[in-house]
Amino acid sequence: MSRRALRRLRGEQRGQEPLGPDALKFVLLDDDDAEEEGPKPGLGGRRPGGAGKEGVRVNNRFELINTEDLEDDLVVNGERSDCTLPDSVSSGNKGRAKHGNAETKQDGGATKAGSSEQENGLEDIDRILERIEDSSGFSHPGPPPLSSRKHVLYVEHRHLNPDTELKRYFGARAVLGEQRPRQRQRVYPKCTWLTTPKSTWPRYSKPGLSMRLLESKKGLSFFAFDHNEEYQQAQHKFLVAVESMEPNNIVVLLQTSPYHVDSLLQLSDACRFQEDQEMARDLIERALYSMECAFHPLFSLTSGTCRLDYRRPENRSFYLTLYKQMSFLEKRGCPRTALEYCKLILSLEPDEDPLCMLLLIDHLALRARNYEYLIRLFQEWEAHRNLSQLPNFAFSVPLAYFLLSQQTDLPEHELSSARQQASLLIQQALTMFPGVLMPLLEYCSVRPDATVSNHRFFGPDAEISQPPALGQLVSLYLGRSHFLWKEPAIMSWLEENVHEVLQAVDAGDPAVEACENRRKVLYQRAPRNIHRHVILSEIKEAVAALPSDVTTQSVMGFDPLPPLDTIYSYVRPERLSPVSHGNTIALFFRSLLPNYTTEL
Repeated sequence: MSRRALRRLRGEQRGQEPLGPDALKFVLLDDDDAEEEGPKPGLGGRRPGGAGKEGVRVNNRFELINTEDLEDDLVVNGERSDCTLPDSVSSGNKGRAKHGNAETKQDGGATKAGSSEQENGLEDIDRILERIEDSSGFSHPGPPPLSSRKHVLYVEHRHLNPDTELKRYFGARAVLGEQRPRQRQRVYPKCTWLTTPKSTWPRYSKPGLSMRLLESKKGLSFFAFDHNEEYQQAQHKFLVAVESMEPNNIVVLLQTSPYHVDSLLQLSDACRFQEDQEMARDLIERALYSMECAFHPLFSLTSGTCRLDYRRPENRSFYLTLYKQMSFLEKRGCPRTALEYCKLILSLEPDEDPLCMLLLIDHLALRARNYEYLIRLFQEWEAHRNLSQLPNFAFSVPLAYFLLSQQTDLPEHELSSARQQASLLIQQALTMFPGVLMPLLEYCSVRPDATVSNHRFFGPDAEISQPPALGQLVSLYLGRSHFLWKEPAIMSWLEENVHEVLQAVDAGDPAVEACENRRKVLYQRAPRNIHRHVILSEIKEAVAALPSDVTTQSVMGFDPLPPLDTIYSYVRPERLSPVSHGNTIALFFRSLLPNYTTEL
C-alpha cells in the first residue's frame, strides 16, 4: 500500500508532516509510488509517465502550491481528470476516490492474479474511506453525537458528481478509463461543482448574468441573480422567439448568446420531446455551468443557509435547471446524486418549497437506499411540517423502517425496533389514506383476498370519496413509487398490517373516524406549488388529475405556473401592435402567417 493511501486512512492531511532539513527538495512522487512507477526524476529530469513530459523545476518555494494540485490529480490508467480540486475545500469533498495504476511486481515480473488482488485492495480502501468520510449517511448502527451531525439539508460536493456514484457501481476504470488526459492549459475559467465543461461547447464568455447579495439575517444569506442590459436584450428576444412557437428561432438566438439560460432550457425540452435525450441533457449542463459561473463569492451550495427567492424570475431559471438535471440523473440510474440535487433545491427556500421537493425526496432516498436519511428528515421535520399528512411520506417512512429491519449488519434489538415502528406507521398510513391500497395493489399486479376487496373501508368508495386534492397526491405517489412495493417480502408485510387495520375498523377504533374528518378538512384544494410539481413531473396519472383551471392555462417549460406575487426587476418593453400603425402590408402578411411578427 502506498504512503499516500496510508495517510488517507489515518486521516492525515498533506502538508502536516514535520519539516526536515531536506523539506525544500521537491519530488513529485512518494517513495512507494516511485518504486511502482519507475526511478525518481531529478530536478531537471523528466517524469517517467511518458516521453517528452518535463519534470517540474522549483526555483521558488511558492510554486509548490501549484505542484501540489498536480500531484493530487485523479489518475486512472495514466490519465487525469478534467478538473483539479484544491486541498483547501471542505473534507466532504475528499470522497471522490483516487485510483492509481495497480502494478504488483514479483521477482521482476507482475502476474495477473497479483494485479487483480491489488485492484480489489484499492477498491476496498475507497469503500472504507467512503464510509469514514460520508458524514451525511449513517455507516454505523448507532446515531452520531448531535454536535457532529450536519444540517439535514447539508449538501456534499462529491455527491453532486454522478461519477462518484457510477464508480461505486461499476468501478473507476469502467467510468473514467476512456476519459482523455487533462489539458495543461485550461480552456474554461474555473472548476465547477455542478457540471464539467466540455470541449464541444462554445467558448465561454460572460453572458451578462451575475449574482448579488441582498441581505443577511438570522444566519441566512439571501441572494438574487441579476441580468445586465445585454442579457435583458437577449431575454426579450427569447420571449419573442417563444411566442413564435418555432424552435429554430431559439437556435438562432443561441448562436449569438450561447449561454442564455432560458433559451437552453426551452431548447432542451424541444430536444427531449424529439427523443434526443443526449442533446437535451447537454443543454441543461451548459445552462448549469453558465449559472454557476455567475455565483456570488459568498454563495454556498453546501451550507444550507443560502436562499434564493422563487418570486424573482431571474432565480427561477436556477431552480428549474437543477430540477431538470436531477431528473436526468435519476433516469441515468444515479438516485444518490439525484437525492443530493433534491436536497440542494429544497435548501434554497425550504419554507415555501416552490417546486414541492418534499413530494419527491422520499422517493429518491428509497431508491438510493439511504433509509436513515429519510427517517432522520421525518423525525426532525414532522413536528413543524406535518410530513405524515402527505401520502408519500406516510407510506415511504414505514417502508424505509421495514427495509432497514431487513439488513443483517444491525444488532438484533435495532432490527426488532425498526420492524415494530414500520408496522405502527404503515397502519397509521392505511387508516389515514385508505384510498391508496387498492390502486397500489393494482399497480403491483396483486389481487387482494376477498376479505380486503369486499370490505367497505378499502373498497371502491375509499378511492372515490377522497377529496380531489388528495387524489392528486395519491396519483403522484403511486405513479412514481409503486414499483418500490413489488418485493414479495414487502407485500407479505403489507398484507399483515392491512388485516390489523381491518380488525381495528371493525372494532370501532375512534382513530378511524378522526382520520376521516381530517381528510375532509385538510385536502380542500392543492396549493400552486403542488400543481407546479405535478406539471414538472410529467406523470400521466397525476397530470390527468389536475383541475381544469390549471390545465387550461398556457404552461411554458422555462417558467411553469409563475407565482402570482412575482417580483420583477425589469419589465419587458411593450411591442406596439401593427394595428396601431395601420400598416396594411403587415396586416396582410399576418393574416397569411399567424406567427409573422414585425420588428418595431
